[in-house]
Amino acid sequence: MEVAKRILLADDEVNLRRVLSAQLQRDGFEVTVVDHGQAAIDMLKAQHVDVVITDMRMPHVDGMTLLRHVNEHYQGIPVIMITAHGTVDTAVEALKLGAFDYITKPFEREEFRHVVAKASRTSALSQGDAGRETMSTTRETLIGSSAAMNQVAQVIERVSDTPSTVLITGESGTGKELIARMLHETGSRRDKPFIAVHCAAIPSELIESELFGYEKGAFTGAVTSKPGRFELAHGGTLFLDEIGEIPLPIQVKLLRVLQESEFERVGGIRTIKVDVRLVAATNRDLQTEINEGRFREDLYYRLNVVQTRLPPLRERKEDIPLFVQHFIAKFNERLGKQVSGIAPEAMAVLQDHGWRGNIRELENVMERCVLFCDGDLIQVDAIPQELSQNISSYPPRNSSFPSSPGDLSSPNLGLKDAVREATQRIERDIIVQALEQTDFNVTHAAKLLKISRKSLQTKMKEFGLRSDRS
Repeated sequence: MEVAKRILLADDEVNLRRVLSAQLQRDGFEVTVVDHGQAAIDMLKAQHVDVVITDMRMPHVDGMTLLRHVNEHYQGIPVIMITAHGTVDTAVEALKLGAFDYITKPFEREEFRHVVAKASRTSALSQGDAGRETMSTTRETLIGSSAAMNQVAQVIERVSDTPSTVLITGESGTGKELIARMLHETGSRRDKPFIAVHCAAIPSELIESELFGYEKGAFTGAVTSKPGRFELAHGGTLFLDEIGEIPLPIQVKLLRVLQESEFERVGGIRTIKVDVRLVAATNRDLQTEINEGRFREDLYYRLNVVQTRLPPLRERKEDIPLFVQHFIAKFNERLGKQVSGIAPEAMAVLQDHGWRGNIRELENVMERCVLFCDGDLIQVDAIPQELSQNISSYPPRNSSFPSSPGDLSSPNLGLKDAVREATQRIERDIIVQALEQTDFNVTHAAKLLKISRKSLQTKMKEFGLRSDRS
């Protein structure tokens, strides 16, 4: 049975709250209503929320402040702004700051229902039902020291400050939106808008108006003109996630924008010129889509100026300990916990898992582990049962485990000892890799590993590693 999405509605008008709440409940949503922005912030801490709908002007904390709070602490939750006609310019500015959409008072019921339904689908994509790209905020650095991720980092460094179109490929949950944001924030457009569009969340008949905007009267319900995502991204970056979902007729118009940097709104005759850096992403094989007639070959070549592939987590398991450390720190802060690490046996379970959901799945597992951890270390019993049940036989046949890191001469270790020794070996290798990357500068290596300098020195002593530099 599908769980109903929860809407948080913040508005200081009692009658509007009643009307909108009743409509949302009729549409199958669970609704929590508050009368000002601070109450909404408190509610976000207290319960899970899928979509936020907020008035622009409210007492205590206004809608723009609430928007900034959600973007900073709850990325992936769409925020819909409610505004009066006189504040449309402010609403457009809110879109540039990360709002999902806005509706203008007075609005028609169908317009409201459409925007909320679209936000709900986007929330499903963003929070895990169909593919959230986690590694949460744009301030976070790229996590991973594997060869594949080093190659991705090199691509970002080389192309971030160019206008070239980038195509990011990879399975759902590998972090494609994070890479798009890093491309934006490390380039010269960092102070301009970053507009993300989840193409799979938008009905095919509406994708044109979402991307290119529309004029008043262009279709039923178009009671006012509205800019599209290309206009909102002017001067900055437009990220089209799951670009393979765009219908063929719209692909023609998209190709023209990429080639000529101009378009017309739906129902309009005025040509609008834009300066937009496009980053696209897909979990589909676009060559197969071309062969089967679902994607234009000329558009593919225009998108594929620079391509980077994000490997699935199962191909970069050496990065899992780094992600684990990162997520422990993140959820300690969010959940008010003080978990210091993870037991070797629990780490072994995580590294043995196939991670079909990639980083998104690992993040969700780590949130649960931190939440249910009663001590300093996450133990095996805190890991979801389906993971611990699926662990492969360990150690493998005809293999042995080291009695110390690097020594492979101990075939008779028990399971716990074998897991501990294997984890130590992995931990040592990661530390050595970090030290080599930083020319054995302990302070820089500790920052790279996201642990304290003292903790790193303790580990170095434990593993017999020495550095002449401090």
